[in-house]
Amino acid sequence: MNDDSQLQESMRNGDNRPSPDALLAKAEQETRGRLKIFLGAAPGVGKTYEMLMSGRSLLTDGEDVVIGVVETHGRQETQALTEGYEIIPRARVDYKGHVLEEMDLDAVLARRPKLVLVDELAHTNAPGSRHPKRYLDVEELLANGIDVYTTLNIQHVESLNDVVAQITRIRVRETVPDSIIDRADDIEIVDITPEDLIKRLKEGKVYLPKTAKRATQNYFSAGNLTALRELALRRTAQRVDDQLLSHMQANAISGPWSAGERVLVCIDEQPHGAALIRYARRQADRLRTPWTALYVETSRAATLSEEEKDRIAATSRLAEQLGGEIITLTGHDVAQDIINYALAHNFSHIVIGKPNKPRLRKIFEGSVSHDLIRKAGNLSIHIISGSQQDAVPVRQVATAEEKAFSLRPYLMSLGYIAIALVVGTLLDHVLDVRNIALVFLMAVLATAVASGLRPALFASLVSAFAFNFLFLPPLYTLHIAGPESVIALAFFICVALVASNLTARVQRQAVAARNRARTTEGLYQFSKKLAVAGTLEDVLWATVYQIAAMLKVRVVVLLPDEGTANTSISVRAGYPPDDTLADADIAAARWAWEHDHAAGRGADTLPGAKRLYLPLRTGGDTIGVVGLDDDRQGPILTPEQQRLFDALAEQAALAIARIQLVDDLDRAQLAVEADRLRSALLTSISHDLKTPLAAILGAADTLKSYSGSLPDEDRAELLTTVVDESERLNRFIANLLDMTRIESGAMQPNKSLHYLGDIVGSALKRAAKILQHHRVETDIAADLPMLKLDPVLFEQVLFNLLDNAAKYAPEGSLVQISGQVEQGDIVLRISDEGAGIPVGDEMRIFDSFYRVRKTDQVRAGTGLGLAICKGFTEAMGGTITAANRSDYSGHSGAVFTIRLPLSSCAEMISGTEEGLSSQ
Repeated sequence: MNDDSQLQESMRNGDNRPSPDALLAKAEQETRGRLKIFLGAAPGVGKTYEMLMSGRSLLTDGEDVVIGVVETHGRQETQALTEGYEIIPRARVDYKGHVLEEMDLDAVLARRPKLVLVDELAHTNAPGSRHPKRYLDVEELLANGIDVYTTLNIQHVESLNDVVAQITRIRVRETVPDSIIDRADDIEIVDITPEDLIKRLKEGKVYLPKTAKRATQNYFSAGNLTALRELALRRTAQRVDDQLLSHMQANAISGPWSAGERVLVCIDEQPHGAALIRYARRQADRLRTPWTALYVETSRAATLSEEEKDRIAATSRLAEQLGGEIITLTGHDVAQDIINYALAHNFSHIVIGKPNKPRLRKIFEGSVSHDLIRKAGNLSIHIISGSQQDAVPVRQVATAEEKAFSLRPYLMSLGYIAIALVVGTLLDHVLDVRNIALVFLMAVLATAVASGLRPALFASLVSAFAFNFLFLPPLYTLHIAGPESVIALAFFICVALVASNLTARVQRQAVAARNRARTTEGLYQFSKKLAVAGTLEDVLWATVYQIAAMLKVRVVVLLPDEGTANTSISVRAGYPPDDTLADADIAAARWAWEHDHAAGRGADTLPGAKRLYLPLRTGGDTIGVVGLDDDRQGPILTPEQQRLFDALAEQAALAIARIQLVDDLDRAQLAVEADRLRSALLTSISHDLKTPLAAILGAADTLKSYSGSLPDEDRAELLTTVVDESERLNRFIANLLDMTRIESGAMQPNKSLHYLGDIVGSALKRAAKILQHHRVETDIAADLPMLKLDPVLFEQVLFNLLDNAAKYAPEGSLVQISGQVEQGDIVLRISDEGAGIPVGDEMRIFDSFYRVRKTDQVRAGTGLGLAICKGFTEAMGGTITAANRSDYSGHSGAVFTIRLPLSSCAEMISGTEEGLSSQ
């Protein structure tokens, strides 16, 4: 039972207990800090000034008040107010070469004052801060029990962002969610007239003169400021109204309190529901107040026709479209339930339809509107008359055919009566004749349980005739001899009619309950399937299967084609599988997609199609179309099935939208990563590849221009420069090509058995020039077995690691290479005596284009060498890791460890020996 139902039941029983949700919210506020927002219509109205003045009054009273962050914007009067406060030093954040200052959240939490002043709640923090937005910093302060005073302009409220953009023609990018205002304990409006604010602008008290002049011509016009003032006042009034309602519910105060107006419209199955909804919306607009549509579901709901049920659903959808809140309550006394709900939620106006019952039914059944007027008290009751023309269309497909008449239930009832006749005849000699009526009553009840109301009424009349004809004297006539027999027959008929009606009603309710339970279970299972579906194909398959299973129809789902700007749709799933559509069906599906309306079989548009096509909606967008068909004649969906389809389609649409959002997010992340790699590549090309090219061009130009006058030593040095820089350029380009092969998956190692020492020697010989200023030591165990690997790729791995050591280790330092067997693997380590790897970068250094911070003496590079090492090593079945030597020996420097498994080596040797023995 939800909170509204609990509150409704308690008020019905005369027990005005507080609302559990209101008490829980009040308890949560006691453990959190208090938030006060100084809200203004525009910059320059004096929010920061007023916040500092309020804080100063508390500071004077001895409260512990500090400034977390206050933006004075160079205003002297504001700067003067900060004197005397303890100001928490701001944190400095380095961003793209600039130092930005932000509120030091950790310092405030460590200081833990009673109250902290935080200016500009909608501010976006510098990248690298703990929270991206300042309001998240404030939420953390509140969660730690610290009170916060903060400032906010109305244009930064998320729900009003579009409205402000329409007024000012300027879209504000920095916004805060409405939940911040809804959780605020106090809101103080800081307001001045538009004329005074424009005067302050012209005096340079808000912006610099040039900026102020441009602002008064655009944003700060008198009309704009007046509209913004109204928005600020209305948003504050809405928050105050919510606080009043919470106070009333927490203290079990019966309303209404006339502090604000609230409109409640009551709907039912009558056709005038749409007129009531539209009147309530107009009344709420006139009063500028929220409104709610209420439906009280009683036991009579089980007897409503499909058209009446669908009319209630259509009226509820209309209320939702017009911005109302939809509430459904279960009750018994409709008028009293409406009054209780209105009093509990501080509604002051109740809108209800004019009763259309005949006078006789009003006398026996009563009238909800009359009962409301009698019990209203201080509530205002609006009685609205509506016409059939005002009714909303209850559905978009034709109504279902009435169930065909069948004689079988009536024949079954005659069978039950025949059994009762036999039993009554046997008991006629031992029982009083009036007791035999109970036997016929059992036949009536059995008929009601098995076949429903109409056969039971038929059984009541036939039983009365048989009881009179065969058991009441004079026998075998329809005459009745005595008054006792007349009374017995009359009461039998009455009891039979009442019992059959009640039994049939209970039977209908039981059937409806079973159907609802079955439908609810199906929807629950469907939601579970959608929750675990990770791809669009899984969601579509679950959707078509569930719709086909629950509605007993054939289903196809059509979605827009990718890359067509949503101009065409095609079949993406079907159950049973079917991806062929006739031209009429294609036209109907496209029309339903473009116009967001049903089309095809049984609809008003293109009824000649084989299938009925219904749009898949999420929010206000159409994301696809569902096609339904079966082999039956007439309409495909009954109103009940239409409502079930709406529930299934809504879940499916949300799941499809979720998958599409995830795909869009993945594509966005890939695009960001591609941009990052592209930027890194361009950086490498523009700097690292340009450097050797410049050296080559310079040396070649010198040789060309001064070849005859250069000494042999200088000429040889220039040629050496050309060769060295060409080799360096060749390495850069080779790394780019190798990285392309790795990322494209085209890397296929050519493995064979080799000795590790031979490959190490080849790599050292190749790297001799770049290691000429370093000392190199090798310690390769002589008894190492042969390894199954690609010698070319593994040599490139070793060369890149040696090149990395030469870059990051000072000249004259030692580079060590060691290899041994450890725990079933051959382990090769390459270590240097450089500065080591920064903490936290042990895995990042293997990312493409990533380079640690380097000194001026370090050679430039593309940042691909170690990424290539990782890709080549893993392609050969090994692993590579990086660490600092200090973690092992206490010396500075980096150490790279390559592990290659021996199992593959043993398998290859065994296979080679078997091949030789067979020869």
